[in-house]
Amino acid sequence: MNINDVTAPVAEELVLFRQKYRELLRNQNSLVDKVTRYVLRQQGKQIRPVMVLLSASVAGGIRESSYRGAIMVELLHSATLIHDDVVDGAEMRRGIASINAIWKNKISVLIGDYLLSKGLLYSLESKDYGFLHIVSDAVRRMSEGEILQIQKTRSLDISEEDYIRVISDKTASLIASSCAMGAESATEDEVKIAAMKKYGESLGLAFQIRDDTLDYTGDSRKTGKEMGIDIRDRKITLPLIHALSKASPAEQRRVRSILKNSRKRSQLRGEVMDFVRRMGGLDYAGAVAEGYAAEAVEALDVFGDSEAKKALVNLVDFVMNRQH
Repeated sequence: MNINDVTAPVAEELVLFRQKYRELLRNQNSLVDKVTRYVLRQQGKQIRPVMVLLSASVAGGIRESSYRGAIMVELLHSATLIHDDVVDGAEMRRGIASINAIWKNKISVLIGDYLLSKGLLYSLESKDYGFLHIVSDAVRRMSEGEILQIQKTRSLDISEEDYIRVISDKTASLIASSCAMGAESATEDEVKIAAMKKYGESLGLAFQIRDDTLDYTGDSRKTGKEMGIDIRDRKITLPLIHALSKASPAEQRRVRSILKNSRKRSQLRGEVMDFVRRMGGLDYAGAVAEGYAAEAVEALDVFGDSEAKKALVNLVDFVMNRQH
C-alpha cells in the first residue's frame, strides 16, 4: 500500500487542481510572488485536496466547485503550517528551509495571513458560502486546540479526554472540513455530507494517535529523526497519558519530575519511553486508533461502491500501517 493507491482515482483532477492553485498564487508584488512560489516548493502529498476530490467523487461527482474547495483547504493548510513554524521556531519544513528561516518571522506571519485571506476572498468571489462556514469553524477549532494544548502542557495536567479534544481540534478538524467541502460540492444530501465529515474526523483522530505512537516505535533510519522527540519537547500524548494512569503514585512522581526539567527530559527520555512500553501505553493507544479507523470506514457505508470509495478505505489502511 502506498499513497499512489489513494490518489489514483483522481490523478487527472489533481493535475488540474495544481494548475489552478499555482495560477491563483501568482502575485504582482515581487516579494509575495517569490515567497508563495517557495511555498509551492514545500508542498507535500497534498492529501487534503485529494480528500476533497475523493469525497466529491464519492458523494456525487467532481464539479468546478470541488476544485475551489480543494484550493481553499490547501491555502488554509499552508497558512497554518507557516504560522506553526513561527510559533515552534522551526527552521526546516519537509526537508528544506522554512519560510521563517529565510524571510524571518514578520514576513512569515504576513504570508500566512495572506494565504488565509486569499482563500476566504476566493470563496466569497465564487459565492461558496457553505465553504466559508466550514473553513471558519475549522480555523476556530484549530486555534482553540492549540491553546488548550499549551495550557495543559504547562501544568502537565492532561487527561485522555483533553488529549482527544486537542487532536480533534488541531488535526482532525481540517481533515473533516476537507471531506465535508468535497461532499458539499457534489450533493445537497445532508446525510452524505455528515457521513463524509464523520469519516474525516475519525480518520484525523486515527492519524494523529498513530503519529504519536510512532514517536516511540518508528525507525529513525527511515524517518530521519530521533525517537522520543515528544518527550523531549514536553508533549504529552495518549501512550504516556495511559501509562501514567496505570502507574503507582511513586512512578507518576518520578516521570513527572523528568517531564518538568528540560535537562532531565533530554537525558532520561529513554527511561520514560521504557515506562510507557512497560505500562501498556503503546498497545492501548494502538487499540484506540484502530477504533477510530473502524469508525471512518463504517461512515462510508452510506455510499455505493466506487474506485473513489475504495481509495478512501485504502487511505485508512495507509494511515494505520505507515511506519514513518
